[in-house]
Amino acid sequence: MNTPLRTLYHFAFDPHSRLVRLALGEKKLAFEEAPVKYWEPTDEFLRLNVSGLLPVLVESYDHGRNITLCENRAILEHLDESAAEVRLWPTDPQERGEARRLVGWFERKFDYEVNALLLHEKMEKRLMGMGAPNLSALRAGRDALRDHLLYFESLLEARNWLSGRHMSYADFALASHLSVIDYVDEMNWDRYKHLKTWYMVVKSRPAFRPLLADTLPGVAPSAHYRELDF
Repeated sequence: MNTPLRTLYHFAFDPHSRLVRLALGEKKLAFEEAPVKYWEPTDEFLRLNVSGLLPVLVESYDHGRNITLCENRAILEHLDESAAEVRLWPTDPQERGEARRLVGWFERKFDYEVNALLLHEKMEKRLMGMGAPNLSALRAGRDALRDHLLYFESLLEARNWLSGRHMSYADFALASHLSVIDYVDEMNWDRYKHLKTWYMVVKSRPAFRPLLADTLPGVAPSAHYRELDF
C-alpha cells in the first residue's frame, strides 16, 4: 500500500483533536489540516462522521481509495497498527492496559467533569456567542479539576510516565487536555511538582510545537503557555 495523503479534520482547541495531532507528530506522519467549527458542523463534515464529533482522519490512497477514521480511539489504534515504528501503546500488557484505561478516563470522566464545565464556560460560550460565564459552573469545574490533578500528581510521583515506565498515548491525552486548560489560564502548576516537571518534558517534544502556536480569537494565552521552562 502506498503512502497516503492524510487530512485531519479538527478544531485547534479541542483536546481530543490535539491528542491526534500529537500522535501524528510523534510518529512523524505528515498531514494536512482541515479546521472544523464543531459547534456548527458543515454537511461535508457530517458526511464524514454523522455524530459530528472530532477529530476525523481521512487517508487518501491512489486509485481513489480512502480510509475514514472517526474519533480518537479508532484513529489511535489505526496509527499504532499502520505506523508501528513508533509505538504509543506500551508493549508491556500491564502498562498497555493502564494506558488504555487512562485514555478512556479523558474521553469520559475528565471530559464530563472538567471540560464540560470549565472549557464550556471559558471557551465554548465565547465561540458560540452564549454570553458570560456562569460563576457556579466555573467553581464546580475548578473543584473537579483540582481533584483530577491531585490524582495525576499521585501517579506521576510513583511513575516515570503516566501509565508506567514508557511514554504512551495516556501522556499525550493528559497533555492535550491540560494544554487547553493552561491556555485559558486555569492551571496553577506550582501546586503540582511532579505534574509540572512531567508537563515540561512533554511540552519540549517537537510534536508539541504546533500546539504552542495555536491562537484562539479574542482569548490571549496564559503568560507561560508557550514557555518550555516555566
